[in-house]
Amino acid sequence: MTTQKKVGRRDTQPKKGGRTSTPAVAELLLEIGVEELPYQFIVPALASFKESAERLFSDQRLTFQSVRTMGTPRRLTIVVDGLAAKQTSVTKEAMGPSKAVAFDQAGQPTKAALGFAAGQGVAVQDLQIRHTPKGEYLFAVKREEGRATVVVLIDTLPQLVLGLTFPKAMRWNETGVRFARPIRWVVALYGGSVLPIGVAGIKASNQTKGHRVLGGGKWGSIRDVSSYIRVLERQGVIVDPQRRRKLIEEQIADICRKTGFQLNEDEALLDQAVYSTEQPVSVIGSFKDAYLDVPEEILITSMKEHQGFFSLRQQSTGKLAAHFIAVANNRVKDMSLIREGNERVLAARLADAKFFFDEDRKVRLEERGKKLTGVMFHQKIGTMARKQERVEKLVGAIAEQMRLESASQSACIAAARLCKADLLSGIVGEFPELQGVMGGYYAQHDGMSQNVGKAIRDQYIPRGMDGALPETVEGRVLGLADRLDTIVAFYQAGIIPKGSEDPFALRRQALSVVRILLEGQVNLDLDRTIDMAIELVAKDVKEKPSSHHAGPLEFIKERFHYYMGVTEIMRDDVIQAVTCETQEHDLINLAGRMRALQTMTSLPEFDPLMVGFNRAHNILKKEDVKKMEHAAVNPSLFQDDAERELHAQVKSTKEKYDEFLTTCQYKEALHCLVQLKHYIDRFFERVMVNVEDSAIRTNRLSLLRQVVEDLFEKFADFSKIVVQGR
Repeated sequence: MTTQKKVGRRDTQPKKGGRTSTPAVAELLLEIGVEELPYQFIVPALASFKESAERLFSDQRLTFQSVRTMGTPRRLTIVVDGLAAKQTSVTKEAMGPSKAVAFDQAGQPTKAALGFAAGQGVAVQDLQIRHTPKGEYLFAVKREEGRATVVVLIDTLPQLVLGLTFPKAMRWNETGVRFARPIRWVVALYGGSVLPIGVAGIKASNQTKGHRVLGGGKWGSIRDVSSYIRVLERQGVIVDPQRRRKLIEEQIADICRKTGFQLNEDEALLDQAVYSTEQPVSVIGSFKDAYLDVPEEILITSMKEHQGFFSLRQQSTGKLAAHFIAVANNRVKDMSLIREGNERVLAARLADAKFFFDEDRKVRLEERGKKLTGVMFHQKIGTMARKQERVEKLVGAIAEQMRLESASQSACIAAARLCKADLLSGIVGEFPELQGVMGGYYAQHDGMSQNVGKAIRDQYIPRGMDGALPETVEGRVLGLADRLDTIVAFYQAGIIPKGSEDPFALRRQALSVVRILLEGQVNLDLDRTIDMAIELVAKDVKEKPSSHHAGPLEFIKERFHYYMGVTEIMRDDVIQAVTCETQEHDLINLAGRMRALQTMTSLPEFDPLMVGFNRAHNILKKEDVKKMEHAAVNPSLFQDDAERELHAQVKSTKEKYDEFLTTCQYKEALHCLVQLKHYIDRFFERVMVNVEDSAIRTNRLSLLRQVVEDLFEKFADFSKIVVQGR
């Protein structure tokens, strides 16, 4: 605890009976009016706007109740409720020179004290002397009174607005300001009064604009948030995105109820509708039944990607209906005009899609595959043709390791041989997201088996943690081979994820590998498979990997750790114990060990068992027995029954323990270890390991070595397990 005294007289205490008044609060409204923003920009911009505002108020010592945002394609709005009218005052302290340095023998301030006082902006007589653990030192204490919030906002709000970033930005006037779209107006109100700020040459006011059509281009005057929402609604704008979302959902539900159709739900498409409109109006349209002969994926993608339309299904059969729902940004007396316009545009899109589909089927996938030599996978790795060849060989090795039937192995190889050919099709050129899907259709059109078609179709699923697994074992084998080849190829080329950077989504691909192996119940030796992938890639890679990076196996196991922690809530110490320095590379077996070990840790006898194990482990670690010759235990050197009993129990346990591990009966294997507890405890109670007789000492270390290495460490590294009290 420090004590203090003043160099000079200074009254720093509040007067007796004084009161601290609560600062007044008011509402802040800031709207940035712009030309129509791409819908993808709005949600990230609003999130960034809110985060930056909260950080600004915190940095400026401005208290507030809440910050909320609203937005449409033409406006980004932030509302701050309960914003204090004045900054919080703050007392700042700075430590200066020691008392011995600050004053001469006569007690007068030295240059050190005078310089410190001047630097801190205080009088030398106002400096304080405090006792600290280091001795007596000078301190400068300054009280900084809070500025009015209006002054702070005028200084900082323009920087808040211009600090927003977008995927693409532009300059549009002489100010040189960059923003996603030109700024056309700014509303800035605090406590109902206009803040005189300027952004990109635009002076703030209390005037906002409504809907481009329904608002008639008129300006509306506002006083606060309530009037802001009312004025905009009168001018055709629902500014709150949550209200627009609810309105769209209600409109679509009403259409489906009246028509008997079922919505093909799509959250991303709903977000697009919400942030592409200011006054959403949902209408149903139709297209020719003849287009239903085209695969539904093409129709759904065409409606979504080109027009932002929702697709519909027949409730009775689940098949795609020749109808769609469009969300318009305008309400007119005759909505049939909007419906007919959307139908005309969609008809042209579907006609193009049908043309591509028909033309694609005139060329066999096998013929398309021959042209993959002209398609680059990556400039440091090689062509897509070479990738397809590598995947084919890897697929064969995986199928053989899984001991699939010959027919299934043949289907796997046939699918791999054609898996990338659809990249050169017209439909995939138009809709890249249909890679694989179209290959599956074209393979079956070419006379391939259904399993070959499904394998090609499903090769790109799942995408990380989302989505279902490939339907067939052939699809899982192909998906594994393709992803393992990609991960290994980029690692061999030295293109490795760093921090948040992962331009080729290798983490997502590794997570997909983990999901296929675990959820698809695929037993695979990852180490052996990756070694083969490295051997195949080595012929094509242009660069060698950096030696300081973890390899592909470790990279995939990192995703495995993440998956087990998130999906099965595995303890981190359990994960580390099972995977640390293990020779096991089958994720199913590793996951089985984790589940069994985590279950075992909850049993009352587990922690006491770990006490005995850790004692044995620490003795061996201290003696560094790994450098010693692995001497066999000599029963004739035993001097105590506790040694004999432990040795006999280890010997009788080992055979069935090893069998349990071989047959993946991990709970039973752990119960074998639990049964050793009594014998380990008795050994340490009655036997001293570090005796003078070197032969007896070595024999006892060898016995403990059998317990630790031949039993416990075959299951996991139990030294990683955290027990109660450790």
